[in-house]
Amino acid sequence: MLRRLRENGPIVLVPLAWTFATAAHLELLAVRTVLIGHLVMDAVLVAFAALSWREMREGVLLAWKVVLLVGLALTLLETAVLFAAPESTALLRVTVLGWMLVPAAGLAYTGRNVAPETAPWVYTAGAGLSVVGAVAYLAAPLLSTDALAVAGLVLVNAGQTAGIANAVYRY
Repeated sequence: MLRRLRENGPIVLVPLAWTFATAAHLELLAVRTVLIGHLVMDAVLVAFAALSWREMREGVLLAWKVVLLVGLALTLLETAVLFAAPESTALLRVTVLGWMLVPAAGLAYTGRNVAPETAPWVYTAGAGLSVVGAVAYLAAPLLSTDALAVAGLVLVNAGQTAGIANAVYRY
């Protein structure tokens, strides 16, 4: 059962995490709730890395191990910021941008390195949506429009969810 949860859990966790991030961005969640959510995400990422470590030794899975480890570092940093200085929105935005771009690189790599029958275009499109979403999210404060930031979060959610859904379906 644990293996099945590990293989299929990301299809729920990825869109859930981005929906949570969007709700946090819109200040629909208390800072304490966001901190608790990050503690849970830290634990899930550590457990997933530990349980999947040996399987992620080469090829596309190795690339995703790197994404997972960088993502864990970003999440731990974000957790520390939320705990010590939750008003530090600039640093929090940097970690969110990291979570937008690091998986985008993993999706792009996957799209270039999987067999044609596994629909590589889904990964490439997911990477593209993540990058466009990151640009929108980054531009939003410069243009003083929160709607652009939300649109960026939604695009990243769609792109990364498409990639993980394809991976789970094809696995």
